[in-house]
Amino acid sequence: MKSDIEIARECHKRRIEDIAQIIGLSPDDIIPYGPYMAKVPISLLKRFQDKPDGKLILVTAMTPTPMGEGKTTTTIGLGQALQLIGRKVMVAIREPSLGPCFGLKGGAAGGGYSQVLPMEDINLHFTGDLHAVSIAHNLLSAVIDNHLHQKSEPEINSRRVVWKRVIDMNDRSLRSTIVGLERNGINGVMREDGFEITAASEVMAILCLVKDIMDLKARLGRIIVGYDSLRKPVLVSDLGVNGAMTVLLMNAINPNLVQSIEGTPVFVHGGPFANIAHGCNTLIATRMALKLADLVVTEAGFGADLGAEKFFDIKCRIGGLNPAASVLVVTKRAFALHGIENVCKHAENIRQYNVPVIISINRFADDTTEELREIKRACTDNNIDAVITDYRESGGKGGIELAKKLVDLCKKSNKIKFIYDTDAPIIDKIETIAKKIYGAARLELTKTAKKEIAQIENLGYGNLPICIAKTPSSFTDDPKIPGCPAGFDITVTSTRVSAGAGFIVVYTGEIMTMPGLPKQPAALEIDIDENGNITGLF
Repeated sequence: MKSDIEIARECHKRRIEDIAQIIGLSPDDIIPYGPYMAKVPISLLKRFQDKPDGKLILVTAMTPTPMGEGKTTTTIGLGQALQLIGRKVMVAIREPSLGPCFGLKGGAAGGGYSQVLPMEDINLHFTGDLHAVSIAHNLLSAVIDNHLHQKSEPEINSRRVVWKRVIDMNDRSLRSTIVGLERNGINGVMREDGFEITAASEVMAILCLVKDIMDLKARLGRIIVGYDSLRKPVLVSDLGVNGAMTVLLMNAINPNLVQSIEGTPVFVHGGPFANIAHGCNTLIATRMALKLADLVVTEAGFGADLGAEKFFDIKCRIGGLNPAASVLVVTKRAFALHGIENVCKHAENIRQYNVPVIISINRFADDTTEELREIKRACTDNNIDAVITDYRESGGKGGIELAKKLVDLCKKSNKIKFIYDTDAPIIDKIETIAKKIYGAARLELTKTAKKEIAQIENLGYGNLPICIAKTPSSFTDDPKIPGCPAGFDITVTSTRVSAGAGFIVVYTGEIMTMPGLPKQPAALEIDIDENGNITGLF
């Protein structure tokens, strides 16, 4: 079986101008980054503002195994399948992060004959968006420490700075640091600090939820960087640096246009963490795709309890999106671990939002047909339509049946229903998610969490949506509990407000915002030869 990079290298790539033409864009409408990648200016949204939106399809999954169940491969393959049956379609997915690429999970460009091209560029530096986010974030970090050093107004308590630094790499040794060491204060104020991975930056979350450049500037200005001695929040706008941060992001805000192996147009744009953020591609790319295509296939991170819930309750709410259908990815290995009850619970959760769902049983190379048919029978016995798909080895042809069913599903009208009102008290909103989506019996809050929630509400942020940070490996907050448990508690350990992004992050258990490398990181297998051919990427 050929590796992803071998398949990608053998495939014929069309020039990006030809891909743009498929969705009605001329060479003058795009900003090429070489022959196979381009930026599409956000200004084009104004040209198409009166054009009706296409239909939006979300790809999500059952509770995953550590290696993932192929959501991105399914998303890309489904886009190819829809194109094969004559539909004008676009795919909209997140950008890969270098951390996982050189760590454990590898890249995020799909796999086999359902991936986006050029694979090496997309998985590495791409168009520089993640670097722009890193620099904008760290500019703010530098300004904060200079503000402390210069004793500028407004006062920031050095022990109450909540803004860390970022790097787009897995490096556990940077989780906790001390800055300003040595030379009697010449190097700045000594204080505790730390690093997060770029995908965990609130700047990334903001970039993925804004509607235009001025909205970006305003949201960056609302970021809370720390608190003064009276616990009053200090904002980026108080420091006056949101304009400069916006300048650094002025190109990153434009969606990146690339192609799938079969020439389907794809936006790859933005990459926020799926735990402490909403885990979806940019709202701008999604909105633009809906104007340029009749059908748009997108995805959300992790299983449906985290990814789909945040996609609906955060992204769709903020962006005014109305998904026409959802695809729930199921695999043999995840099914063996979690069972049919887990699949049924995820399907039930999606239906709570008044979004119809169909299951894609994603075939892996060593799966037998009879094993997959058994899973399909279990799904249909529980009144969930299911289709066996083979996108990795067969490309778009491996999902024709699913594509046809989705076209019929998208003809039906529906209106999304959110599971909570944002004006409800914070605790009520958390409890609604815990009980309705996870199936928890009770919500427990630590003293710290109760104090933080009261402070958030007192500061006027209580009406924001909720973004729960929880293990993706279980409906519970314990990653070791598989399946579809009942009668369990969800314990909220702490909370914080991402005021710029516009949601409240609720922590359950221990959530790392700076991953570490595994014992055998993928970086050890990545190499390049004298002709510039890269090996080891996957």
